[in-house]
Amino acid sequence: MNSPQTGPGKDGGPGARDRQRRLSVLARAPAAELLDRWKATGLDPAVDLLRGPETGLIAVRARIGGAGQPFQAGEMSATRVTVRIGTGQVGHAMIAGRDARKAKMVAVIDALALDPAHAETIEAHIVAPLEAMAMTADAAVRSETAATKVNFFTMVRGED
Repeated sequence: MNSPQTGPGKDGGPGARDRQRRLSVLARAPAAELLDRWKATGLDPAVDLLRGPETGLIAVRARIGGAGQPFQAGEMSATRVTVRIGTGQVGHAMIAGRDARKAKMVAVIDALALDPAHAETIEAHIVAPLEAMAMTADAAVRSETAATKVNFFTMVRGED
């Protein structure tokens, strides 16, 4: 059973993938678009900051070819926040960059999504539209990239 403190996904259960998806979509969304969608819901819960916002550096690891040995590619700035809303749910956020306001908004939305009374509203009015917008943008980039693809091949000249 999920407590209001942890919500689904804390133990890696069935809600973990949904929460990972939600946090990924929210963290990558443009701050202005996220704010517009947040305001449109009309939700404004009481919020207690439990941690942060804190900005620091995180290590970025990579693999050559996607399968080689991992190596330290560099560092990037990130901001994290943990909040508790009035109904007891705890939300977390970690975003790339130094936008403390966006990080706090993501954490509050995460906490609201853990509240059964607001979960559907958050999904329908914030997460799903932002995810669709990101998928459309990704498809446009893939299409532009595909248009510039060059196929290299070797021709046999017959001069053996």
